[in-house]
Amino acid sequence: MASRTAKSAGIPQLSWDKVRPAQVVLVSGTEEFLASRSIGLLRDILKAEDPSLEVSDLEADAYSPGELATLASPSLFGEPRMIRVSKVEKASDAFLAEALSYLQSPASDSYLVLRHGGGVRGKKLLDAIRGGAGSGIEIVCAELKRESDKLDFVSAEFSAAGRRITGGAQRALVSAFSDDLAELAAACRQLLADSSAEITEATVERYYSGRVETNAFRVADTAIAGRHGEALVLLRHALASGADPVPIVAAFASKLRTMAKVAGVRGSSQQLAGQLGLAPWQIDRAKRDLQGWTQDGLGRSIQLVAETDAQVKGAGRDPVFALERMVAHIATSR
Repeated sequence: MASRTAKSAGIPQLSWDKVRPAQVVLVSGTEEFLASRSIGLLRDILKAEDPSLEVSDLEADAYSPGELATLASPSLFGEPRMIRVSKVEKASDAFLAEALSYLQSPASDSYLVLRHGGGVRGKKLLDAIRGGAGSGIEIVCAELKRESDKLDFVSAEFSAAGRRITGGAQRALVSAFSDDLAELAAACRQLLADSSAEITEATVERYYSGRVETNAFRVADTAIAGRHGEALVLLRHALASGADPVPIVAAFASKLRTMAKVAGVRGSSQQLAGQLGLAPWQIDRAKRDLQGWTQDGLGRSIQLVAETDAQVKGAGRDPVFALERMVAHIATSR
């Protein structure tokens, strides 16, 4: 989550957790939770610098002419002001015109925070800010799509609190709450509040057993480890809990592809990480998963997963049977 300056922008582009005060702060990207967290963090920073900070909110799509100038005008007692503007991606023409004008001479004791969730609306304003008008910064809050990004997020949450969490516990959390970053963050906060010891995989299972047990990656891990009966029980539990067959097959495919990448290569996890495009922990896990597997067994399993993927997406009559056949084959191929 390090800061960076993009070649396409004339202003610093920072990650959500590196936000800092500037007269104009553009918070861009589709990840609403990170945007909200970043804006809240900026407010805390400004409040710590001056407790008299005045915070005002505007909605760019329901903007009344003159509001920005009124909020940014000097106050009687000289308090600093933070003006938070939401829905800039839906901004009215009046707001866009007045915001562009404001960039020419931002108020010295005001912090204008513009939240843009994506899209082409307001492009002229964004281009002006990114080109240096207003001497601002951009906070990039892109959606965390990769599992490695979510693992980094969990790790940062516990590091910030000065707490330890094992790699297995991080992965269990991400697997259980992979669809909602806000829920993932809430789960981290609960574990930090309720448990004083190191957070392990067992801790996560104790708190979120229902979420973890029905997770697709847990089914895949169990089958790849050769525990046929347990894998079938977990699969049926997942399906009974409403899990979709397609993500379950995708979890198997992801695991087996990673194993295939790691199979036969030599070197430490750190050395191989860049070469294979994987995180070191993924390589370590794949090496453990490969124990007891042959190249032929791995190849046949990858082929069967591809066939099962087609079956659960409409090519077959019974997706549950196709899943059970895949689990049985993989669990007995080790």
